[in-house]
Amino acid sequence: MGGVDIETERMVLRRCTPADVDDLVALHTDPAVMRYLGPCDETAEHVRDAVLPSWHSLDELGDGFGYRVAIERDGGAFLGWFLFRAPRKDPRPGVIEVGYRLHRAAWGRGLATEGARRLVDKGFAELPIDTVVADTMTINTGSRRVMEKLGMRYVGTVHPHYDDPVPGTEHGDVLYEITRAEWAAARRAP
Repeated sequence: MGGVDIETERMVLRRCTPADVDDLVALHTDPAVMRYLGPCDETAEHVRDAVLPSWHSLDELGDGFGYRVAIERDGGAFLGWFLFRAPRKDPRPGVIEVGYRLHRAAWGRGLATEGARRLVDKGFAELPIDTVVADTMTINTGSRRVMEKLGMRYVGTVHPHYDDPVPGTEHGDVLYEITRAEWAAARRAP
C-alpha cells in the first residue's frame, strides 16, 4: 500500500497532504463525528506540525501501513480517512488494525465498509499478516455493524480507563478481529 493510491468503487484512498489540513480539522472538531471519541479542539497548526508527520512516519515502515485520506471519486469531495497500521493498544507481530473516521455526509452510504474492506482484502492478499483487528465503544452500533460486515467476529469487551470519559464509556470497548483463514474461507463461500 505504501504511498500508492488505493481505489474502491466510489473512493480513492491516498496519502494525506498539507492541502488536507482544513478538512481534517473540520472532521476532528465535529461533535457528531467525535461523539464516541470525546471532544477535540485540534488546530490547523497541530494537524500540520504533529498529526501529518506522525501519519507519514507510518508510511516509512513499509508497504501496507498508514493513514489514507478518502476522496470521493465523483467530484473529489473529502470524505474522511482510513487507517491500516500496527495496533497502538496491543501491538503484536502479524496483527494490523483497521479504522476509519468519516464526515457525517458520508454516513449511512456504506463507505466505511467499502474502504475498510478494500484495506482488509489488500492486506491479506499482499502482506504477511495473520489477523486484522478493530475496536470501538460498545454503544457505537454503526461502527460495530461495519466490523461485522467485514466478516470480523466479536472477541470481547474491555473497560479501559479514560481521564475524560464520554457518555457510554461505562459500557466499555468491544474488540473485533478476522484471521487470514477466516477471510479466505469467507471469500470461498458462495
